[in-house]
Amino acid sequence: MIKLFSSIAMAGLMTVALSGTSQAQERTMRRVTSGEPAKLQGAMTQAQARRVCQQQMAGSRESKSALRTKMKFCINEQMQGR
Repeated sequence: MIKLFSSIAMAGLMTVALSGTSQAQERTMRRVTSGEPAKLQGAMTQAQARRVCQQQMAGSRESKSALRTKMKFCINEQMQGR
């Protein structure tokens, strides 16, 4: 009789423990997914980004390699919507 009660109690405790961890995981997933979504608004095509970056760089007096590096960075930023 005591074995029966102890096994029922043990099963109940295991159920409570498992449900507690699943609730914690659910809360964690809610926190993770509640952040702001990836930015795609304002993202441009490569041609659009190149045009915008060329307008921004117009008139700058830097070496060709420096301008090329800045253009690559600018184009990547514009294409990602930053």
